[in-house]
Amino acid sequence: MIDLSNQIKQWGIELGFQQIGITDTHLELAEKRLEEWIQKGFHADMDYMHKHGLKRSRPALLHPDTISIISVRMNYLPELQENSENNLNNPVSAFISRYALGRDYHKLLRKCLQKLAQKIEQEIGIFGYRAFVDSAPVLEKAIAEKAGLGWIGKHSNIINKKAGSWFFLGEIYTSLPLAIDAKSNNHCGACTACIDICPTQAIVAPYQVDAKRCISYLTIEHKGSIPLEFRPLLGNRIYGCDDCQLICPWNRFAKLSKEADFNPRHNLNSQHLLALFAWTEAEFLQKTEGSAIRRIGYQQWQRNIAVSLGNAPKSKAVLQQLVLKKETSTELVTEHIIWAINQHQ
Repeated sequence: MIDLSNQIKQWGIELGFQQIGITDTHLELAEKRLEEWIQKGFHADMDYMHKHGLKRSRPALLHPDTISIISVRMNYLPELQENSENNLNNPVSAFISRYALGRDYHKLLRKCLQKLAQKIEQEIGIFGYRAFVDSAPVLEKAIAEKAGLGWIGKHSNIINKKAGSWFFLGEIYTSLPLAIDAKSNNHCGACTACIDICPTQAIVAPYQVDAKRCISYLTIEHKGSIPLEFRPLLGNRIYGCDDCQLICPWNRFAKLSKEADFNPRHNLNSQHLLALFAWTEAEFLQKTEGSAIRRIGYQQWQRNIAVSLGNAPKSKAVLQQLVLKKETSTELVTEHIIWAINQHQ
């Protein structure tokens, strides 16, 4: 099994992953932390975080006979961080979290995981497994940490000492008794850069994020009205937020992705807010086809951009576009447009 475990790691690299680690299914500490996080209400209205019971922290309940977990990571950073920072610091340029600029990662990683499982089958025959890419109740960060891919940083993302944090995670639950890797050590030290930079102070304590305050939650997961207190703090962030990663000193070691599918589509790394606000629903659906952005739907897309336009420098062009859109928008979007108009008067 040691030879097979080493072979699996080599196959994984050949398939495009940057690192592969293997761990067991003992996630008791992570389970306790998850329960405490939910008890504090930090999951907001993401009911899926607790509705599956213990399946998230006890892998064998999700996939019977699981005794080993193969954890993988794949870099997704599509451009230099300097370009991302310039995009974020331009108040009329829409900022979209770097992970969502290209093709939806779920399909690409799942396909690679399936190929990895098939290689194992070719070597040893049929075995029990199931692949996951953020698609089921899986504690992927705790698993990655135990598998040696990195440690959970104070912002709750996985950080790798040699590669920063700009990478996706995926898992294969398996019945094979594979050789287990050593858990990663924490190297955050006394650094609080991510806590200090968070626009909404969503990192309420080291390793604890209150989703109700998080811009990624507010712009992606939250379906209703964005609370007034947070609207000015969104700035030009219309889909997600990368501030805690952009500031992290370990990301000076981050590597650009080699996957062409993660490259920005439709110049979404530098689009003007007004240009995106002018998209019709048909244009939105066409230009976000195969993208993670499509999951929020057109109304949330418009809602988010309206808020960012309210935060943009005052101009006749912005005000005119807001007034024009108000006449044809839904109740949800109109509420945010009215707020944005008031910021320009």
